[in-house]
This record gives sequence, structure tokens and C-alpha cells, in this order.
Amino acid sequence: MKHFIFSLVSILLLISCNNNQKKSSSEISEDSIFNLHSKWQNQNGETIQLSDLQGKTLVVVMIYTTCKSACPILVAKMKGIEEKISRKDIDKVSLVLVSIDPETDTPENLKKFAIKNNMDAPQWIFLRSTETATQEFANVLSMKYKRISPIDFSHSNIISVFNTKGELINQEEGNIDINSVAATVNKTVK
Repeated sequence: MKHFIFSLVSILLLISCNNNQKKSSSEISEDSIFNLHSKWQNQNGETIQLSDLQGKTLVVVMIYTTCKSACPILVAKMKGIEEKISRKDIDKVSLVLVSIDPETDTPENLKKFAIKNNMDAPQWIFLRSTETATQEFANVLSMKYKRISPIDFSHSNIISVFNTKGELINQEEGNIDINSVAATVNKTVK
């Protein structure tokens, strides 16, 4: 009987230890963007949190849809990156465009922009939030932006790649090398 009880206790301890290991491997690190609890709206008008994007490799850029200078280049870079992602892995990736002009970039305007630019496949996500949440997210990315007129912003040109746990693994600024970003994404989704 003692052996039976000892065996039972041992099995229960092993199960308990195994469950604790599973919990710790899925926890979000302190470096994860999923720790931000702000609410966002996507191009479909759905309210989400960044943690809802967990489980996919994220390619993130901050833009505004009425931009006539840098943003069209950033959008073209994002489209170029998307074309270089392995088609068998595209469902493991979200290409996220975050608006720095939430007042203008309503869900309806984001949806129109997505359709106009052929960025309406499931891997494309457009987000907007409050000014405070947008600034917080920009700070996390070390992305600077400032309104310079009623319709224009000055902003950094940064594309960031996050792993499935929301941890920054690559960031390109300025003259962004889409081959390098796509290679990082293809390596990360494996």
C-alpha cells in the first residue's frame, strides 16, 4: 500500500511540474507588446487588443492614410515584404499598419485604403486607437511622430518584426531592406 501511495504522489507531482512548465513557456515576457492593454479598432470596426494578435509573426509599420510622401513608400515596402513571404507560411504572419492619425483614419477609411491598395487579404490588419494609445505604441517602437499641419505629420520610417510572443526581433529604419525583413519573417515562422 505504501508503494501505491508513493507512486500516486510521485505521478501527481510529475503532472503538476509538467503543467507548471507549460504555463511558464506560454507566459508573455516583460518585453512583449502584448503587455499593452489599449483597445484598437481594425479596418472592419472590430475592437481588439494587441494580445489578440498573439501566435503570429507580426510585421508592423506606423503610417497615416492621407500621407503623400513617406507613407506610400512604407506601404510599397510592406507589400514587397508580403510578396517575399513564403506562401505556405503566409497564414502565420500578420502585416499590421497602425495609424498615427486616428481622427482621420476611421475603420471605414482604413478599409477603403486597404481595398484601394490591394491589401485586403486576411494577413493585412489596419489598426487605429486613441491618441494616447497610439503614442504609447509609437514609444515602444522608438517611432517618433508629430503633427506639423492640420493634415500632415512628420514621422520616423520604421518597420518592425515581432515574434509570436510579441517580442521585437528586428527593426529597419530609413532605407528599409525588404529582403532582410522578409528573410527575418521567413526564418521566424519556421
